[in-house]
Amino acid sequence: MDLNLKSTYFSVKKALPYLNDGASIILIGSTAAHRAAPGMTIYAAAKAAVISLAKGLSLDLLSRRIRVNTLSPGSIDTPVFGKIVPQEHVASVKQLWVDLIPVGRMSSPADMGKAAAFLASKDSAFIVGTELIADGGMTNISLMK
Repeated sequence: MDLNLKSTYFSVKKALPYLNDGASIILIGSTAAHRAAPGMTIYAAAKAAVISLAKGLSLDLLSRRIRVNTLSPGSIDTPVFGKIVPQEHVASVKQLWVDLIPVGRMSSPADMGKAAAFLASKDSAFIVGTELIADGGMTNISLMK
């Protein structure tokens, strides 16, 4: 909770005096907030709270026209896999993820950067208090195999 919820809240609180009216705040959620998984209970609960925090902050910051949204990624192909999974199992764990993702691949950091850039841009000016789930369809659609 300290890392995934409190740090988010306190970061926004400290940043607010420096933000221009009409700014965009993007909080990082997770698709884990929508799917129960063994060993992920507290992480998922914290990320669900971040999603709710964005909605509440959106209301609180309306007078300043500051939009608050959440970007919730699914599995991202980064070197972290080698730190949490033994190296000899990385490829098979990644393949397990790919098999669950309807678009047939894990996301890249660039995919998340583009989603964040959209939420920060004027193109998303009418999007407020919303969660953008960027997971290749894993949360909202499923593959019947």
